[in-house]
Amino acid sequence: MNRKLLPFFTFALLILTPQFIYSDTFSIAAIDPANNQVGSAGASCYNTAPGCIILSDVHPGVGVIHTQASWLAANQNYARSLMNLGLTPQQIIDSLVAHDAQNNPLPRQYGIIYLNGQVGAYTGTGCTDWKGHLTGPTYSIQGNILLGERIIDSMKSRFLGTSGQLALRLMAALQGAKVIGADTRCTQTSSLSAFIRVANPNDPVNGPYFLDINVPLVHTGRDPIDSLQVLFNMWLTTGLSSFSNVMPKEYSLYQNYPNPFNPTTIIRFDITKQSNVKIVVYDMLGNEVAKLVDAANLPAGSYSADFDASNFASGVYIYKMVAGDYSLTKKMTLVK
Repeated sequence: MNRKLLPFFTFALLILTPQFIYSDTFSIAAIDPANNQVGSAGASCYNTAPGCIILSDVHPGVGVIHTQASWLAANQNYARSLMNLGLTPQQIIDSLVAHDAQNNPLPRQYGIIYLNGQVGAYTGTGCTDWKGHLTGPTYSIQGNILLGERIIDSMKSRFLGTSGQLALRLMAALQGAKVIGADTRCTQTSSLSAFIRVANPNDPVNGPYFLDINVPLVHTGRDPIDSLQVLFNMWLTTGLSSFSNVMPKEYSLYQNYPNPFNPTTIIRFDITKQSNVKIVVYDMLGNEVAKLVDAANLPAGSYSADFDASNFASGVYIYKMVAGDYSLTKKMTLVK
């Protein structure tokens, strides 16, 4: 499925103390071997920006690691380094348990899956009940502080029972957990923050990914999985998605990445208020060769557009953004 416009999310997370954070409550790390996609989704009553997305560590073309329960940045960074070394899920878990940053692995929970089908999970005895995990050839589902085992059972059933692309199955899995008090700290909703991510094999390591939507916090009474579904439906039907964690201060059109490129590249842009936005690609003779974005009333936010030049000849191209009264232009180079 062709997605021309994808959300761009940037999070700078600096954890300078060894204190832990209770996140996440329920999550799924999954793969789609047929399309070489890896994915990650979850929700929690953790209500501090950027939300429970902090647990998600996506490695495009490789796999996914979830570090949750009493989350520690140090443990997550260590797990990432072990996946980068190519250790198996069980080797990663064994090393995390043996080298826990606070010398106490009992309140931790991990879910790990590789694109080649290797999967593993760990639930420490010190995690808050209900706690547990389920694994299969294409998924690892884990949860703690839950209403009961039925929460992750429902996630598994929805994931396996939904057809189509990985993104659809991940979203269905989260909907399976949308029960009031699924995270027992929440009394009016299932959770307070939620996210969903899918990466293609050639996506940049730190994003933007094929799909990357985060709901960091919702107002009391509204379930974040419902908010996530609204944004997901927008992405699914139009390719558009916006975020409001950090609002841009000015209209910007960024240099495409990578550049030079072959055959795909990513173009980021910011808009400071709701605008009609067009991004058009021209050849050096001024002929329009592609229209990447043509959106009416696009909300303020940061975005990225994916340009596929498979059918174009090598050369220099111009891309131009018109948003309201603003007009910005840059050049990019296709080398085949």
